[in-house]
Amino acid sequence: PAAEDLTTVADPMIRLEAVRFRYSDGSRGLEDLSLEIAAGELVVVAGANGSGKTTLLKHLNALLLPQRGRVLVNGRCTREDPRGVRRQVGMVFQHADAQIVGETVDEDVAFGPENLCLPRAEITRRVDAALEAVGLAHKRHQRPHLLSGGEKRRLTLAGVLAMQPEVMVLDEPFSNLDYPGVRQVLEQVIALHRAGHTILLTTHDLEKVLSHADRLVVIRAGAVVRDGAPADAVKGVESFGVREPEASRNGLPLTSWLG
Repeated sequence: PAAEDLTTVADPMIRLEAVRFRYSDGSRGLEDLSLEIAAGELVVVAGANGSGKTTLLKHLNALLLPQRGRVLVNGRCTREDPRGVRRQVGMVFQHADAQIVGETVDEDVAFGPENLCLPRAEITRRVDAALEAVGLAHKRHQRPHLLSGGEKRRLTLAGVLAMQPEVMVLDEPFSNLDYPGVRQVLEQVIALHRAGHTILLTTHDLEKVLSHADRLVVIRAGAVVRDGAPADAVKGVESFGVREPEASRNGLPLTSWLG
């Protein structure tokens, strides 16, 4: 007899199940939000200010815990195992300076692995690999405050990479960057995606990154209102307070901002 097909669909890397969260002042963060992200996906999360984007990201590494529902990362529940989740999810915040703690570039990247109490040889290996990955190896002995805006954002990426997370979460990674800085960070995001990382990022400027994304998720009032392939989900997105890329508005295919 023919062999039975035992193929199964892998569990998602990230699963949010009817997550509700409200802040202490009563303002809404997330409202029964459900979402699944497969391993290796690059997902862009968009929405107007106050829509819940950053609140969503903070739930992915247990900085915030749901008041109702569950958040699972690679099968781990954020409420039951927050430390285990944080080892798997690296977060890059919008303001790079707030995330930089080292006196030099390499000391900053070493901070996370040192807190894991890893052997010195392993810390050195991780720092070297992370700095090489973001193109900052030649500035390893420089003081972080002397770096450009784009270099600082890449440094925060290196610090997260040194922790070897499976998931990378980036909150407005292109904000307050000049053109060279945006190119530097975008190139790193694309490289991380190609290397197999699961990536979620928020942005107000879809034009820069959407052509490289696997999915576009749009949030309004703490709930998902659009979720799909970028070329389809972006149509009419301005009704949710998000600027639609010029190419899409003109009926043209999305193209790489890098040219």
